[in-house]
Amino acid sequence: MSDASEFRSALAAGDGILRLIPCWVPRIVEVPGGRLRLDARDTYALGVHRGGLNERWFASTTKANNGPLTEPDEGLSYAIVGSKRIQLKDLIADHGDQLLGAVVMSKQGGWNVLSKFFDNRRAIPHHMHPRDEHAKLVGQKGKYEGYYFPAQYNQITHAFPVTFMGLDPGTTKGDVLRCLERWNEGDNGILYHSRAYKTEIGTCWQMDAGILHAPGTLCTYEVQVNTDVFAAFQSMVEGLAIPWSSVIRDVPPEHQQDMDFIIGLLDWDANVDPMFAAHRRFFPTPVRDEAEMADAGYIEKRIAHSPGRYSATELTILPGRSAVLTDSAAYGVIAVQGYGSLASVEVETPSVIRYGEPTKDEFFVSAAAAQQGVRVSNRSDREPLVLLKHFGPEAH
Repeated sequence: MSDASEFRSALAAGDGILRLIPCWVPRIVEVPGGRLRLDARDTYALGVHRGGLNERWFASTTKANNGPLTEPDEGLSYAIVGSKRIQLKDLIADHGDQLLGAVVMSKQGGWNVLSKFFDNRRAIPHHMHPRDEHAKLVGQKGKYEGYYFPAQYNQITHAFPVTFMGLDPGTTKGDVLRCLERWNEGDNGILYHSRAYKTEIGTCWQMDAGILHAPGTLCTYEVQVNTDVFAAFQSMVEGLAIPWSSVIRDVPPEHQQDMDFIIGLLDWDANVDPMFAAHRRFFPTPVRDEAEMADAGYIEKRIAHSPGRYSATELTILPGRSAVLTDSAAYGVIAVQGYGSLASVEVETPSVIRYGEPTKDEFFVSAAAAQQGVRVSNRSDREPLVLLKHFGPEAH
């Protein structure tokens, strides 16, 4: 439990804004892409047996699911409160009315969104995230995801900036069944039934729960429902065998050999949609008239939106300018370019980050501060200040 007076003092000192510490998450079957600005000496800071640190989670109150070796606080963000580091999850549990607002706490019970940078050097298995009806059987929520490919983290695209998504129209459930039955025979051939899309920097995709996808090698900003459910459908990637346990990790024990149940995890109509890209890909959309925003010193564009689940925007403060931005709800924010300030809080985009060290690029803006308006200032006369803002279900 956090100290109430110390929390109030820290929140007041930051004008309603908390500074967050980078939260790094390893993945054992993935190869880090080296674009998260983490010092190369710290790529395997948790040990090679845990995998490389290829994800950075933002404003996270969601514990990572990385098997039996998962650390108790893995995936959970810490805030700086006075001289202490306190989990954001605990701060919201103790002071949610002040951070999220009483109405949101009453409706949502907490901060129900997870955002991250995902940075991988090679493609990952064709997989999906179960829908609510299936996830609730293992005490989880369905995982919906919004993707954005920021230019600031993609100077290097690596060898395979292509993502397989969904299934080719005409694919049958029998085709998928045969792929699952060949799991231990090498490549099970699931990608023969999918379509590949070259992912473009600056574009956005909406990936609903139940849809197969195999992200390529662009660094991705993801905004999603706060859960970590997963099911693999591809048995081998670049010679690396994927264990059957990756298929059934979030499947109830009584269904782990039930192929009909496993195939039923898929949102079939969405996967075989012949207009898949037209319905899933979009481009950043200005939140107001662009000329009006530019006159006011900024440009803000929506880059993710799943009604009732999450949303995200990219905010650019023009060189030498400042603007007061009001929002309807609390949000997390990560700076990806430039330096300046949020209200009285300094913002710096780091070049190199050591594992465990605090930075000045990530923050949590309370509901009261967001609704009152936060003055965002760019202290450079040449370079834009670019921030990515992630919102939960109650934002408008």
